[in-house]
Amino acid sequence: MPEPTKKDETPNGEKESVATDSSEAPMPTPEISLEVSPPPPEQPVETEGKDPQPIEVIKPVQPEPVENGSKEPEPEAVVVGAKEQVESVNSEVKEEAPSPCSPPLPDKDDDATTNTPSPPPPPEDANTAKKLSIELPNDSVHVSAMGRKDSVWSLGEGQAPEDLDKPVDTPPLSSLLIERPQGGSITVGGDISFVAKVEAQDLLRKPTIKWFKGKWMDLASKTGKHLQLKETFDRRTKIHTFEMHIIKAKDNYAGNYRCEVTYKDKFDSCSFDLEVKELEQSQSVDIRSAFKRSSEGHEDAGDLDFSGLLKHREPKQDETPEVDVWEILKSARPDQYEKIAFEYGITDLRGLLKRLKKTKKEEKKSEAFAKKLDPAYQADKGGKIRLVVDLADPTVELKWYKNGQEIRPTPNQRKFIFEQKGTQRILVINNCGLNDDAAYSVAAGEEKCTTELFVKELPVKITKEIEAVKTTVNERIELECEVSEEGAQVKWCKNGVEVPTGPRSRYRVKSEGLKHWLIIDDASKEDTGTFSLMASGGTSEAKIQVELKPLKIIQDLQDMTVLLGQPLKMHCEIFPGNVPGRWYRNGQLIQSNDRINILQRAKNHRLEIVNSTLHDAGDYTFVPEGYSQSLCAKIHIVDPPRVHLESLNFPDNTVTIVAGNKLRVEIPISGEPAPRVVWMKGERVILDSGHRVRAETFPDHTSLTIDIAEKEDTGNYKIVLQNEAGEAGASIKVKVVDIPDPPEVPLVTEVGGDWCSMTWEPPIYDGGSPILGYFIERKKKQSSRWMRLNFDLNKETTFEPKKMIEGVPYEVRVFAVNAIGVSKPSEPSKAFVPLAVTSEPTMLVVDDVTDTTVTMKWRPPDTIGAAGLDGYLVEYCIEGTDDWRVTNKELTEKTKYTITDLPPEAKILVRVRAINAAGASTPRTLQHSILVKEVIEPPKIRIPRHLKQTYTRKVGEAVNLVIPFMGKPRPKVSWLKEGQTVDPTQVTIRNTDCDSIIFIRKAERKHSGKYDMKVEVENHVDTAIVDIQIVDLPGPPQCVKIDEVWGGNVALDWTPPKDNGNAAITGYTIQKADKKTMEWYTCIEHYHRTCITITELVVGNEYYFRIYSENMVGLSEGATQTKDSALIVKEGMQLKNPEYIDHDFKEPPKFTQPLINTFAIAGYNATLNCSVRANPRPKVIWMKNKIAIIDDPRYRMFSNQGVCTLEIRKPSPYDGGMYSCKAINDLGDALVECKLEVKVPTQE
Repeated sequence: MPEPTKKDETPNGEKESVATDSSEAPMPTPEISLEVSPPPPEQPVETEGKDPQPIEVIKPVQPEPVENGSKEPEPEAVVVGAKEQVESVNSEVKEEAPSPCSPPLPDKDDDATTNTPSPPPPPEDANTAKKLSIELPNDSVHVSAMGRKDSVWSLGEGQAPEDLDKPVDTPPLSSLLIERPQGGSITVGGDISFVAKVEAQDLLRKPTIKWFKGKWMDLASKTGKHLQLKETFDRRTKIHTFEMHIIKAKDNYAGNYRCEVTYKDKFDSCSFDLEVKELEQSQSVDIRSAFKRSSEGHEDAGDLDFSGLLKHREPKQDETPEVDVWEILKSARPDQYEKIAFEYGITDLRGLLKRLKKTKKEEKKSEAFAKKLDPAYQADKGGKIRLVVDLADPTVELKWYKNGQEIRPTPNQRKFIFEQKGTQRILVINNCGLNDDAAYSVAAGEEKCTTELFVKELPVKITKEIEAVKTTVNERIELECEVSEEGAQVKWCKNGVEVPTGPRSRYRVKSEGLKHWLIIDDASKEDTGTFSLMASGGTSEAKIQVELKPLKIIQDLQDMTVLLGQPLKMHCEIFPGNVPGRWYRNGQLIQSNDRINILQRAKNHRLEIVNSTLHDAGDYTFVPEGYSQSLCAKIHIVDPPRVHLESLNFPDNTVTIVAGNKLRVEIPISGEPAPRVVWMKGERVILDSGHRVRAETFPDHTSLTIDIAEKEDTGNYKIVLQNEAGEAGASIKVKVVDIPDPPEVPLVTEVGGDWCSMTWEPPIYDGGSPILGYFIERKKKQSSRWMRLNFDLNKETTFEPKKMIEGVPYEVRVFAVNAIGVSKPSEPSKAFVPLAVTSEPTMLVVDDVTDTTVTMKWRPPDTIGAAGLDGYLVEYCIEGTDDWRVTNKELTEKTKYTITDLPPEAKILVRVRAINAAGASTPRTLQHSILVKEVIEPPKIRIPRHLKQTYTRKVGEAVNLVIPFMGKPRPKVSWLKEGQTVDPTQVTIRNTDCDSIIFIRKAERKHSGKYDMKVEVENHVDTAIVDIQIVDLPGPPQCVKIDEVWGGNVALDWTPPKDNGNAAITGYTIQKADKKTMEWYTCIEHYHRTCITITELVVGNEYYFRIYSENMVGLSEGATQTKDSALIVKEGMQLKNPEYIDHDFKEPPKFTQPLINTFAIAGYNATLNCSVRANPRPKVIWMKNKIAIIDDPRYRMFSNQGVCTLEIRKPSPYDGGMYSCKAINDLGDALVECKLEVKVPTQE
């Protein structure tokens, strides 16, 4: 069903203009107006629309229904086309109050295509019709063209045209907006602001607000220099203010706007219109310009026309001739629309198609209706209206609808009457009310036409004015007023402010028929003022004056005297009753609280204080509200004296003070009036004029002061208080305490290696406080610095100092501690020296056992101490007994001892003690018993590692070899050399129980050979071989001769020496000497072969040669010289050197070893290597991904002997890629490449 429209309505028959709708008009017109003259009743208004002239709407002065009609099809299309413009204009006029200054209200039916401006304010003269012209924005293009993209807010990119007519789903409305934005009118280039306010009293957070143009276009993304959105919050009033500012408006900014506020599940919306007036009244209409962008984006950056910002290029001059694009599109196929739009510069193709779609629908002629309903009708409230439709086929069934609900005839009600006159079908609506203001439609078969009825409400006038009232307080006031209509909405105000009439308000409002009352049951002085009743047709005012009644005191306040803590009750009685008042104490206002109750019952006024205090005393005054008179009384509070010792928190009321300190005891006292205080100790009164001990008295406390406390100040002190209300007394005890006397001299009862045990007696006088513990100190006798041994108090009178140095004399002393402090130290003890026995001997083992003896050996104790070690004591006992016998009567200092005279085959246990000045140590006992019987142990020779190979020594050096062995009883050792007995004159052999020693004082070559060692224990034998080699200098070589002499060269040959010195020949040294000087010069050393060629000899000289042999000992003592000399002869003929052509070694670079693809681990250095051959030396360039690597600290490049190396320091995956090495010289270049992949190690 098409969108229903509303007819413009203003009071007193004013003129307003309407605009056409694109869905009905076949062609757009630059400016469309409708001129309607006041017709006679029940006559339709004819409209002429042949030419594109302004259409004027002239409303009749009489409040009768007006019907619009037409005679020809073209004017009818023009009238129907103005429907959406009528709706936009009426969105402000429909709900408008009769007052010409009242603001327009938002339209309840919002349309996305409603971009037309709102009408201007109605004229002041209501009796004459005035012509008003409405110009369409953007070259007066029809309203449907406002959806194109060249307008400021166009259709969205992704929305289909058929979806534009679908309703927008919104949450249910709720009252969030307390001030709604109102429509307005500005000229092109002007500024305007719209304001919306939301009360945040019940909101936990800021609501969400959105500004829209049309149905869907969100303006939040269009902000710029032409549109600004602002939000503020007033913390005092709890109101959010949202503002939309339009700056330098353009003609295409006109249209319908909407403000939506959302908070959780609450939603509120408000629509308003903006009219932009053109500076020029007439402009030509061009369909192509209507659908072009409104700006090309040069000066509109941040503008509302956001689509223009996307095109930053110079506008092109349109030189195409004027073409009717509508006719081309109507005759074209749908697949040609896009091509036509591109050819003629139409960018908003979707808006064009939508308008074309509606235009084509208009060409379809109605078959059911010869004449349809007018777009809108108007009727006065209580009047009658006729809706007339002419049928082409009278037999068609006709149905009437109101807001989509079918209207059915009811026999008992005459609200709706259906009439027939020929082909006309008429719906008569009687007694029109506000609920009849709705959209009506009639359906004839499949066709339907719609209209909208606007019901105009007549102004309510005041027929009876309010009368002025003068009364007194507490009286009833009724204000009465009579209006011209029953059930009219009126508003009561006081001094221009609306009177609250809620359930808790003092004001009540009542209405009955035409009469309205404002009732005040209990008038007060604040009700004085001007009260008014406001109706739509006038206002009535009257003054109310409320005065006070004369005050009469029935019972005055009485002076009272009250004991402290007792309840205080004050009472007075005045007339008139129900007059509130205030209580004052010493001029200060008294407020009611938990302790003070203020009561009023009619004429009685009471002040009750539950527990009176001293602060409650004073002058009390009761002041009736509104009167200058007051009631006065004086209250006096008395209190017997008291001593508040409980506030001191002293146990047993005893005050403890350290001797020498100052004592000041403050005891709170109370009493009203202030009591007299006397301090006494025994029978002696303490005066306030005393020097060291004195007493002082203050209003709320008394104090006892002792400047320097002494032991004699200990005792009971008595306090006596007196005043006129009574007498009181109390006593406190003062105890003076001091540090204790020093303890007695400590005694050291036992001494250890680094500790001692000490004891002492407590001090005679504990200072009046129990002894809490003791501190102990010690010092070296030679030192004067004492060291504290315990930091926690020692509760006992014994202590064991530790960690002393053994052998150093010490002294100790003690301090006593009580709650007051630490006493003086006691006298130091006698000096004592800590000494300790050694630890037990270690590693006690059996060294040897015979049939009657046992040999034991051990190692000294780990800890010997300062007392040293005097010796050892060895003991044994027979196994199975506990009879330990001392074997050595005198201490032995050795760690080996043989126990003799033991019974054969007996089992004994052995232990050893270490003895020093402190006593005997803990014994070290052999864990197993020993059988006194000799044991046979097979022999075993332990050859040292260096003797397992040939033992080499030079002639003349000493040879001393020790070969250990094992075996029991004592093994028999024999030596043989090469199978012969060793000559004791040449080699000295000395045997012991555990080793054998070969000693040669001066070795000779004859001592060389293999020595056989044999160790025997009874039938057990073990052998070993020791190879000794004695080496000497070798002899000289044999038979040195000159083989050949040529040029400056001499060839020598010789045979090895006969005597090699018992060692291999390691080389030869060759020397030469000129026959003239016979000075020898070494030609070569350490030469291994037996032939050599000596070169670079001087021509004309004669040389001799000699050769030394060399072994591991050194050079031979003598050398073998050549018998003949070698003469270097200068030949007579000259040698002609042949000419040789130098070989050209130049060559271009060539890689002999290419780069290979490499995998590297991230974080570990990687190297790339290749080798190149070129002459001259080439220049090497390394590249990564064809880019040369220059001065990059992550790479190091080396080139040595043609080997080129690139080192990549700690590569990362970024370092992977293609690496290449390029070598360049004058003859050419060469290139090799490889791929490097860097892998990141995975963590398992």
